[in-house]
Amino acid sequence: MEKLQVGDKVYNVSRDGFEDFARYSFSEVERLTKTLAVLKNGTRLFNEPRESFIMESVGYPVKGEWGTHWHKVSIQAIRQAQMEAEKIKIHDWFEKREFSLEEKKKVFELFRS
Repeated sequence: MEKLQVGDKVYNVSRDGFEDFARYSFSEVERLTKTLAVLKNGTRLFNEPRESFIMESVGYPVKGEWGTHWHKVSIQAIRQAQMEAEKIKIHDWFEKREFSLEEKKKVFELFRS
């Protein structure tokens, strides 16, 4: 388990309850202090890797927020973020859209067949 370095890319996943979509945030380590890694978005992480098992096996805890970890970016994390973003996009489109009766009939016929 290695400490973060300037330029390392990290991510965090948050949810508003178990039924909510996973919302990914990405940032980059901008500077280091003796004990902290400061991200470009202003988040301060303890630069001491710890076992996490939330999204990855190693996480970096947020100073002052117990249980919140950031993780080094991986290909798997990027792919998961893309899939979640697509789900959110689809959900939001349906939430904003008001369907006419004719459109509802078409959707009904598509699902019925």
